[in-house]
This record gives sequence, structure tokens and C-alpha cells, in this order.
Amino acid sequence: MTAQVPISVSGVDDSGVHLTSAQDIVVDVLFDGRRIWSFWTVRDTEGDLAAWPRMLTRFLDGAATISVVEHLSGTVVFDEEVSLGSGQGRIAVVDAEGRPLGLDKSNRIVTTFDTRDAAHTTALLDSTEQLLDELRAAGVDAFPAYGTLLGAVREQDFIGHDSDVDLAYVSREKHPADVVRESFRLQRHLKERGYAVDRYSAAAFKVDVVEADGTVRGLDVFGGYFLDGMLYLMGEIGTPFEEEWIFPLGTCRLAGRTLPAPAVPEKLLEATYGPGWKVPDPAFHFETPRATHRRLNGWFRGNRVFRNEWDARYSGGVRDRVPSGGPSELARFVRQQEGQIDLLVDIGAGRGGDALWFARQGISTMTLDYAHGSSNGVRRLAESEGLDLDTSWLNLHELRSVMAQGARIARREGNVVLMGRHLVDSTDARGLDALVRLARMGLARGGRLYLELDVLRPGEAYVAGGRRDIVRPKDLHSVETALTGGGAVIVLSTRSEDTRASGEPARPVARLVAQWQR
Repeated sequence: MTAQVPISVSGVDDSGVHLTSAQDIVVDVLFDGRRIWSFWTVRDTEGDLAAWPRMLTRFLDGAATISVVEHLSGTVVFDEEVSLGSGQGRIAVVDAEGRPLGLDKSNRIVTTFDTRDAAHTTALLDSTEQLLDELRAAGVDAFPAYGTLLGAVREQDFIGHDSDVDLAYVSREKHPADVVRESFRLQRHLKERGYAVDRYSAAAFKVDVVEADGTVRGLDVFGGYFLDGMLYLMGEIGTPFEEEWIFPLGTCRLAGRTLPAPAVPEKLLEATYGPGWKVPDPAFHFETPRATHRRLNGWFRGNRVFRNEWDARYSGGVRDRVPSGGPSELARFVRQQEGQIDLLVDIGAGRGGDALWFARQGISTMTLDYAHGSSNGVRRLAESEGLDLDTSWLNLHELRSVMAQGARIARREGNVVLMGRHLVDSTDARGLDALVRLARMGLARGGRLYLELDVLRPGEAYVAGGRRDIVRPKDLHSVETALTGGGAVIVLSTRSEDTRASGEPARPVARLVAQWQR
């Protein structure tokens, strides 16, 4: 092609795409003729470099014909055989089963719709219709939203660079607390119907469906409601909106199926993507106004704090592996200090190595952790060995979660022991207060709380970039004050200098033991 575009690509190498661009436009990067990645030539570059996304770099070892194509016009601005890494073999951006992968608008490596055949999309559409029916039976009128609605209205099909199905509903409730109650009621209904549900926030969740080839794909369900002439919809929208633009629902066409849709879908798409929603943009980024973000956080997102960071830590096969090595020093200390333990609760258990050690000694053991499935490997091993080990989820930023787990623990008789290793330094003041509440409930009949945490030196302030950026040393006096303010009696408080095997500077480590009077 000879059409002129305001971009020049000087080369492609292991660091990324080197280019100059007179204006910000969207380009696609193709490997051997298949789109893998899209980006804006100014927004997504530093200097003259569009660096390879981190999720893509593990595939970049070999050779491929790499093309850079202006998205809207199709003009090819670079098309050469390129060797990356060792240069041996052909680069294949595929999963373990050989299925093609690409980057979506969030730079997640996924199987996008443009690589999927009709059999797969048919199964997904079947699941979508079934889920819409289930939500209708549960009392809400749901419809395709976000990229799914955009594809239905603009193309009457799935968007090629998209990867999932988004559904939404606008509640008839008028208070955020009632919207939350309704969302949890929907979750219970779906779980009773056999669906696996993973909650994103108090007003949004994911429903897992299994497709024809065994792929598990999540259908996102976002809740919203009207307040004072505004539509608030998880997770990006807070805008002036007329109720008649949603109700009564109309219809749209998606890949040959007739599905429900807002009464005026164009209004919702404009609120979501702006007035240019009709122009395809595979590198679109949501830019939620700060006021909307803070309001949705306050109403619905208490259980999202540090969620991405912790889920990433235990992503992939990490959660399925059993930890090697022996128990922690804190676990050994607890065992030495306590005689008969009728229930050991490891809060913030991570992969569950300490819990497995206790359970193998015949102790009834429970793990609580924020990262879903973080101790899957230990759970499966404990089941195979017939051990009394329960793994559960806890969110210290969600009162519902804290109260429910506190009540479970409080019902247990005998000597109950709670322990948290690097738990306090993995949360904030709100999480610490919630931990105190949990312990006060669970240990009302007696028992002790054992904590180990990184602490600040006198006069020291925390500086980001330490051993673990989501584990922040705490002021020991503040932690002790939070415990005693919640009715605890501190029976032991020690501080020692910890030596880091990784070569990082030593960090003081405190050990606290607290109990509540009966």
C-alpha cells in the first residue's frame, strides 16, 4: 500500500517496536499475519520505543514475519522477518494446547474471538443465554454490556480483539446497601444452580462456564443502579442518564442471536466509550473520573484493595504447588507454647505450609487467606491424606467476611489458637482493626493470637520498594495500641533483627502474643 500515515518504524528488536509518529494513532502488530498486540503510537510509547508488554515477552524467542499496520486504514508501515531472543525456530504465541493467543485491550494474554471458530462461539452464546435466563429468574433484567454490547450494536458480532462476555443489570433498588444485598442474593441463586461464582466486588462477579474444548471462560456480571439522575454501573460508569434509556429493555443481535439490550443502547455506549464509540479501537483504555472511581470504591469495592497484587502472587501454578521445607519459626513457637490445640487458624496462610504441618500432627486446622485458592496444593494433599484441614477465604476489608469467619471460629470449643505470620504488615490500619475484631470474636471463650511482623525502627518511616511492596513494616506501638484498644491483653512482645537470605538489608521482626479476657 502507498497511503501516507504519520508514522515511521525504524526497526523491531528484543526491546520492542522503534518508531516515530507525528500524531497518536492505533497500530496493530502482527506475527506471521496474525494480530497479537495493538497500541497507540504516542500514549503507549516512551521516546521512540513501544516496549513489548510484559505478558508477551515469554513468547519472544525465535523468528517471525512482524508487521506493523495502521489499524483503521490497514496501511502496512513495517513488514520484515525478525529474529528475537535466540532466533531459533518460529515464534508461536499459543497456549499449552496450541490455541492461538493475543493481547486484549488490558494487555492480558488471552484467546481472542478472532482466533476462535463457530463451535466455540456457539457454546459461549449458549452459556450467555442460559445465564441471562438465570438472572431473569432471580429477578433482574440483565443484558450485554461493555465490549459485548459494543460488538452487538456496531458489528452484530463479537469484536475480534475482545476475549470475554460482559453482562450488566441496572437494579431497581435505590440504596447502595440494598444493591449489595441483591448482588449477593444473585450469587447464592447461581451457586444453587451449580455455577462457579467468583466475586469481584460487592456489586460485580464472574460466572465460570466450561466451553466445548474444556476452556473455562468467565462471564462478567456488573451491577448498577440509578441515584439522583445518575447511572452508576460497575466498574467504570457514573454519568447523568435517563431511566428510559435502559427500561424497558429492547433487543440486539449478536452473532446471529437475539439478546436483550438497553432501550437505547447507543446512549450507554457513548457513556462507556465516549462519542467516538463507533470507531474501532483495540487498544482502548478506560479513564474513569476520580470522583466516580472513589464513589464506586466507597459503595462496592471494599474487597478489591490489593486484590490484583495478591492474586498475581498466587497466579498460575504457584497456588497448586505444595510448599517445600519445614514450618516457619512462628509455627514452631506456637507449638512449643501451646499444649492441646483444638483448632489452629492460620490467617493469611498463603500456600498453607504451616497449616499442613499442624494438620499432620492431628490438629484441626483452618486457613484463611485473601487470595482465592492460594493453598490449593496443600488442600488437595490434605484431602488425599485424610487430614482435618479446611481452607477458606477472608477479606479484612469486608465486614461481612470478617463477621462470618469470626462466628465460625467462635463456635469451636476447646483451645483455639490464631496465628498470622506477616499478616499485619500485609494490610493497613483498617485491616488491622478488622483482625482485632475477628480475634475478639473467635477467642471470646479463650485462646491466644500469635503474630509475627516486620516493624519500623524508632523514628523510621516506610519507603516503598523493599522486600515485598505489598508487605509494609508497621510501627510496633501502633499495632499494640490497636490490640489493647480492642480489649486484648498483650502477654508477649519481642523484637529481633531478621537476616535476609536474599541479601537485602536486615529488618526488625516483632512477635506478639495477645489474648482476650473471658
